Amino acid sequence: MAADPASFVHLHVHSSYSLSEGAIKAEKLPGLAREAGMPAVALTDTANLFGALEFAQGAAGKGVQPIMGCQLWLSRSAADERPEAERQAPDPVVALAMDARGLDNLQRLSSRSFLAADASGKPCLKLGTLQDHAAGLILLTGGTTGPIARLLLEGRRDPAARLLAQLKEAFPDRLAMELHRHGLDTERLVEPALLALADEQALPIVAANDVYFATAAMHEAHDALLCIAESRMLAEPDRRRVTPEHWFKPPAAMRALFADLPEACDNTLAIARRCAVMVETKKPALPLCPKVQPGMTEAETVQDMARRGLDLRLDAMGADAAARETYHQRLVYELGVIEKMGFSGYFLIVADFIQWAKQHGIPVGPGRGSGAGSVAAWALTITDLDPMRFGLLFERFLNPERVSMPDFDIDFCQDRRDEVINYVRDEYGHDRVAQIITFGKLQAKAAVRDCGRVLGMPYGQVDRIASLIPFNPAKPVTLQQAIDGEPRLQQMQREDETVHRLLDIANQLEGLYRNASTHAAGVVIGQAPLIDIVPLYRDPRSEMLITQYSMKYVEQASLVKFDFLGLKTLTVIQQALAILRGQGIEIDIDRIPLDDEATYAMLRKGDAAGVFQFEGQGMRDCLRQMKVDRFEDLVAAVALYRPGPMANIPAYCARKHGEPWDSPHPKIHHILAETNGIMVYQEQVMQIAQELAGYSLGAADLLRRAMGKKIRKEMEQQREIFTRGATERGVEAAKAGEIFDLMEKFADYGFNKSHAAAYALVSYQTAWLKANHPVAFLAASMTLDLDKTEKLSGHMQEASRLGIAVLPPDVNHSGAEFLTEQGPDGQPAIRFALAAVKRVGAAAMRDLVAARDASGPFASIADFAARVEPRLLNKMQIENLAKAGAFDRLEPESRPAGGRCRGDPAPCSGQRGGSRQRPDRPVRRRRGQAGAAAPARSSGLAAA
Repeated sequence: MAADPASFVHLHVHSSYSLSEGAIKAEKLPGLAREAGMPAVALTDTANLFGALEFAQGAAGKGVQPIMGCQLWLSRSAADERPEAERQAPDPVVALAMDARGLDNLQRLSSRSFLAADASGKPCLKLGTLQDHAAGLILLTGGTTGPIARLLLEGRRDPAARLLAQLKEAFPDRLAMELHRHGLDTERLVEPALLALADEQALPIVAANDVYFATAAMHEAHDALLCIAESRMLAEPDRRRVTPEHWFKPPAAMRALFADLPEACDNTLAIARRCAVMVETKKPALPLCPKVQPGMTEAETVQDMARRGLDLRLDAMGADAAARETYHQRLVYELGVIEKMGFSGYFLIVADFIQWAKQHGIPVGPGRGSGAGSVAAWALTITDLDPMRFGLLFERFLNPERVSMPDFDIDFCQDRRDEVINYVRDEYGHDRVAQIITFGKLQAKAAVRDCGRVLGMPYGQVDRIASLIPFNPAKPVTLQQAIDGEPRLQQMQREDETVHRLLDIANQLEGLYRNASTHAAGVVIGQAPLIDIVPLYRDPRSEMLITQYSMKYVEQASLVKFDFLGLKTLTVIQQALAILRGQGIEIDIDRIPLDDEATYAMLRKGDAAGVFQFEGQGMRDCLRQMKVDRFEDLVAAVALYRPGPMANIPAYCARKHGEPWDSPHPKIHHILAETNGIMVYQEQVMQIAQELAGYSLGAADLLRRAMGKKIRKEMEQQREIFTRGATERGVEAAKAGEIFDLMEKFADYGFNKSHAAAYALVSYQTAWLKANHPVAFLAASMTLDLDKTEKLSGHMQEASRLGIAVLPPDVNHSGAEFLTEQGPDGQPAIRFALAAVKRVGAAAMRDLVAARDASGPFASIADFAARVEPRLLNKMQIENLAKAGAFDRLEPESRPAGGRCRGDPAPCSGQRGGSRQRPDRPVRRRRGQAGAAAPARSSGLAAA
């Protein structure tokens, strides 16, 4: 076919989503094609479609036709019936989508390659699977590394011809022989045979360059990337590498390379013309909740549940008729907005799994983010904080003037979060529920350290260079920014050629993806099997599906995200309540009074060790300075103690303690009174705009968003609207402008009050437990940190400061976790956990406790040895228990005359001779002990 001699389209390209292999960022690929004058370009990442939607959007923005493709791994058994073939490395082929059916099949093939992966995690397809999903796809044979070329290089022409014929039958008029010319001897050797087979079977040939990096100059950096992936060094000869020719060559270069086979380049254009499909953004699509009541719609079900739920809330509050009317009016308004925006199903789904969790005793946080501002959510028990009591705004969560999906972030007890996810899988179908993929990037420090290692540089030198790169997780600094801002790095770069090389390579690799993992919280639920909606991935260590699209793009592919977060503090609270329940003390943590003086007195002293969010020294100082005496102070502290608003803490405290203040305008005095005249919350901006300038709360939320984004044109429009509205209500234009400026400045650091209030409630609950039940609270905190030596040591120091005894581990009295019991002095004490002893293992200690509980306390060492199965404990575990003193009470010579040891509910308090510590004295941590913050060593088996 005739074609412009400068025309060519790359059909085999790896982006950085070919993890630790490709070095072209997916969003940059369309730009490379446009600069090269290519009308189209394909993305064919290794086994995956991670970047498909991102690439399609980028190509559309650049006016380049995206070709959706994938390099698939084909099992060697496709062409070799020998048993060992199945165990050998698979061969690559390239599939390109022509139409919607082809795109669907491409998604299915990529998904099935991961879902069928063996324990090694290598995604692979059998020939039959490829044949079953061939419709709508063009297949390239994979070039020199593909199965046809491999068989020919092995001297097995007949199997190669048979496999090619099978592929031709599955892909009639849609199979092309891929040719590579990267300067390799194997390419020159096999090309005549490939051309001969193509002629025999009347197949077109197509030129490809198997692209891995953008420019020829990036070859060394890409070589370093391959070394990083395989933990090798550049100097090692026997390792994977690609040639300097595997770059994104321009059309002229490819035409010159294949000047003797111009049709091979022509066919890239012909294939591009046949590929007329791309991944597109779709509207959110929710599944139907199984909890829809018979004869009702989703909206009617939500309304019925919310009205009944609100009545139960108001009954518990003892609300009067007037209050009930106010709450129900707010609920009716919210339900109307929810139904109009089409989000009834979303609320129903969230209410379903949260109510299930609460019914099964799984702690759920009171709220997180702006969702705590919804009365409907409170009535449905999605949240547990009364939004009207604390002036929280529904529009901050769901704005009727800006349609966007609601987003409830939900905290669960970290130990039982997976139970809730499993319930959702059972309820909606295991094939319709998945977690979300996330990608680890080579950040500046890591890039420098990894590149230094593969270059063989001394560790100390690389460490000195990396230490000069600032670490800021909230706003990571790029390597170039670090160099520009650090004269010492500039000097090293100038004076040392090795350092210059290191920084140059690291600069090129920074930001590339190195691995895939699972998002910590995100879960999606599909209205159909997910394989019909998005490509899927699976970690071989888990049965749960994972989307191949990351958080941003999975939502654009029509799936709705639900956040299941694990919060350790909820587990601590649950553990403390369980300990108290064992003592006959039953507490409903959701109904504790919010005006407990003992709690505020403790916090005013800065006594906040172990208290959620308030543990740090800076926050403790804030609490002392603020002299907190009401829940609203805790909400303000959560919002203020952050970079930016922190500067307002002294003024807040001074005004709280009597310093006079004036409101910028009398009409907004009541809005700022709660925070002593200081703008602290985003909701205050919304209320000011409503009160002063006549905004609806929906429009006020748009103003808040505009201020946060600081888009000049939009801000000028908002200033005009605000000033006009304020002057119409009797406010001078100059004063309106002054207040607008204050609001705009505040937008730099304004905090979401709904989130601050919900998290302040969790902080208060932990503080209340510590103030009123410190022994149970500390025992629970120690249990959650029993494998963290430093934190456990801090808890023990706190126990000592509070005068709470921590009794040593004892195989007859300790549990696997920390317990409370009566100490020798008759006061409540904490018994050290067996599982907190280092290198003994929690599972083994639970088995030990079960063996003890089954037949009563151990009478002696011999009794212990006879009753605990050898398979449960090894020599090292027993030695470490002995070193920690866990067997001391079993030694007859250690019992005092007349002492009660065996089966005695009170710990033995006798003391052995010499300087040995009494077994039931509070433990003290010493260096070198076997336990994590282990008790002082007694004799026991260790001395036998």
